[in-house]
Amino acid sequence: MTDIQDATDVFDKDLSSSTFVRAMETTGIRPFYRPMHASADGEALVEGRPVVMAGCNDYLGLSTDPRVTAAAAQALTRYGASCSGARTLNGTLPLHGELERRVADFLGTEAAAVVTTGFQANLAVAALLGKGDIVFSDMANHASLVDGIRLGAARRVLYPHSDTGHLDTLLEQATAADPSAGKVLVTDGMFSMDGDLCRLPELTALAARHRARLIVDGAHDIGLLGTGGRGVAEHYGLLDRVDLFTGTLSKCFGSTGGFLAGPAHVVDYLRYSARSVLFSASMPPSALAAGLAAFDIAEAEPWRRLRVLSLADRLRAGLRDLGYDTGNSVTPVVPVLIGDAADCARMWQALFDEGVFTNAVGAPAVPEGRCVIRVTVQATHSDSHLGRILDAFEAAGRRVGLLPALPRQAATR
Repeated sequence: MTDIQDATDVFDKDLSSSTFVRAMETTGIRPFYRPMHASADGEALVEGRPVVMAGCNDYLGLSTDPRVTAAAAQALTRYGASCSGARTLNGTLPLHGELERRVADFLGTEAAAVVTTGFQANLAVAALLGKGDIVFSDMANHASLVDGIRLGAARRVLYPHSDTGHLDTLLEQATAADPSAGKVLVTDGMFSMDGDLCRLPELTALAARHRARLIVDGAHDIGLLGTGGRGVAEHYGLLDRVDLFTGTLSKCFGSTGGFLAGPAHVVDYLRYSARSVLFSASMPPSALAAGLAAFDIAEAEPWRRLRVLSLADRLRAGLRDLGYDTGNSVTPVVPVLIGDAADCARMWQALFDEGVFTNAVGAPAVPEGRCVIRVTVQATHSDSHLGRILDAFEAAGRRVGLLPALPRQAATR
């Protein structure tokens, strides 16, 4: 009989390899899994304490809008709390069709499919990535895109963040090695940690030159950017140059759920071939109704997009005046580079003590040694909220030792 005394126990896992877990152990600070309740005015209760909420993705401030919550409540009463099944079987409501038509009309695509989460929308991409194909992925892409690519059978090629020159070389090499290989470029539209945008004009040109398809995850930019809020593709005037969009309702549209939008035959193929679509319980009625209401409000009230982008510009200017590095952000996601994980944890705690809730972010969401405090603003933030955020960064930075004893320059309020 084989001796199994030395067999590995798969449950014997250790989180000590995570720099952020080690930082939490060292500092005793726990920035994560804090119970909270966000309000409609850009604030929140975190474990019963009122704070400015500067760490959520509700950019347009619609998740607590009375019109959105009323629509969700009405659908809950009419249809119940769950569809109790997958879309393919018993889990399709009239609301699913309404939302799919709404998304397709909004983005100008032939069709759209609604899925239960944005993560599952990106996992569905795996069904398009067959053996012999090659997928080229930005190294800063969201984890859900990374996992969707891993699940596919295609060969994965990573290129440095937004380095389209290097990508061009990789595409040329791949074509030379196998001229018949199917090629697809996959990118976030707006990068969720850096707050910058993909170089879509260059990406569309490369896709055309190398006969590759282009998939853009618009999770953070659809609803926010462009003259009509249709995302980075509209921002660049290239809506018709993206082959497939993925997205979510959990950022700009005040709900939860995901979608895929593109050519009808591709969307239909994914409905019947993508495992994350086929084998997941469908999006619940309340989330569908909330998303539909939020689409209407987002289109009817463009001031929300203008307001949040203006606030973000002022926030970046104020933080830079204080001496902070906010990278290449041009959106409501404003990363403040801290570097060391323990310093990042201490900075998060100092900001929280000042009454501002932010996100402490380390690897793998950002590269090792480049931890950031991720700050986000909402259309419902007031000028007073902005001032409180900047005041908190000034006080916390001095306390943690990231700023000199006196600020370099008075921050713009």
